[in-house]
Amino acid sequence: MKKRSPSHSSKRLRPTPKGGRVIVANASGDLHQVNEHASGIDIGAERHYVAVPSSADPHPVREFSVFTKDLYAIADWLQACGVTTVAMESTGVYWVPLYEVLDERGFTVKLVDARKVKNVSGRKSDVLDCQWLQQLESYGLLTAAYRPTDEIVVLRSLMRQREMLVKCAASHIQHMQKALQQMNLRLDNVVTDITGLTGMRILKAILAGERDVNKLGAMRHPSCHASADLIAQSLVGNYRQEHLFALKQAVELFEFYQAKILECEAEIEKYLRRLTHKRDDEPPRLEGSQKRQTMSFNVRAEAWKLLGVDLFRIKGLNAETVLRLMSEVGVEVSRFASEKQFASWLSLSPNRRVSGGKVLSSRTKASKNRAAAAFRQAAASVARSDSELGAYFRRMQARKGPAAAITATAHKLARIYYHLINTGHVYEEGGARAYELRQRELTVANLRKRAKGLGYELVPLAA
Repeated sequence: MKKRSPSHSSKRLRPTPKGGRVIVANASGDLHQVNEHASGIDIGAERHYVAVPSSADPHPVREFSVFTKDLYAIADWLQACGVTTVAMESTGVYWVPLYEVLDERGFTVKLVDARKVKNVSGRKSDVLDCQWLQQLESYGLLTAAYRPTDEIVVLRSLMRQREMLVKCAASHIQHMQKALQQMNLRLDNVVTDITGLTGMRILKAILAGERDVNKLGAMRHPSCHASADLIAQSLVGNYRQEHLFALKQAVELFEFYQAKILECEAEIEKYLRRLTHKRDDEPPRLEGSQKRQTMSFNVRAEAWKLLGVDLFRIKGLNAETVLRLMSEVGVEVSRFASEKQFASWLSLSPNRRVSGGKVLSSRTKASKNRAAAAFRQAAASVARSDSELGAYFRRMQARKGPAAAITATAHKLARIYYHLINTGHVYEEGGARAYELRQRELTVANLRKRAKGLGYELVPLAA
């Protein structure tokens, strides 16, 4: 076995006369108060409990209501106590009005993860919670959650509103399918999307009173893969009035939400044009097949002007995904020191847990990060693509399974995203073949190294 070098052993482990070894610790473990002007707030639906240092007020804990005048009273009291930093848990949406008021007054407000500030077991109350937050912040033990700039927060709100509208529209598609199935009209079996051109044309004709299945089948769009005869066969069923009424309402609600989605997208486009642009020119033309447009306006052109890079060169990133990433992360990634920190914030990095010298687990932490969900969705879409990312996905899938492959590919996508935004470089796609050749070269080099270590030489077979 190869001996450890003296310099390495002296750095980490030192022998002692009794046979034990001294481990050089990175931290002393001593706690020092680093912020004497810290405050903690326990957020509630009807009451806010605020704690300040005991030296700032004879009564360091106060209870406030949640009305606007009470929020300003909290800010006034904190200013009178000389508080500069406020720590609060991000409880639902109740923290938003107070956060905005305190931010306007110039306080440094830290939103912290509730899982990281749990109080001592058996001593749980609102008063103790706010005091615990104040104490942790005074010792510098709290890390603020990432919150983008105010202009990105507006974009994030608009994108989340659109996401809610899309979910509502999708629920009414399910209602349409249920009504059709109850009448045994199996249009969804022969048409890929019943809300497409062919599907909506047939559904509206049925609601208008048309019952001739041959005429309904002839309404197919020329690009539809199913033949008119096959569509006609799927539309033979029992047209009961109660199910037709349910279908009518589902179609009307779906169209209503589609109109609201277009209205929301128009507002997003108008807001994007008001933001500060890094470029004023148009993005270069993409070679090869164009990505399907999923928004009502040219997202690629707006993202090019705001970010200064063309993210649409990356396989898996479409208009909706790019907008979601911009609204959750922002147009800058300077808040994250490195690609590793960015991936860790997304909870896409391995959560290595070691005990007794053994690795217990390396699974990623559970997270509701919307940006991470966007990267995972993009990773799943490249599974069959003829790209480097697609080849990487298939390689990881063969080794660890589909779930781990999605996480690993999402992690790679996140690092690529960070690198492009941070440097402004152009993404070059080499293709699946180039990736497989590189992996083959690495495998051969590793085999040669192992053979040499065993006293052998790796010789290629004759062609």
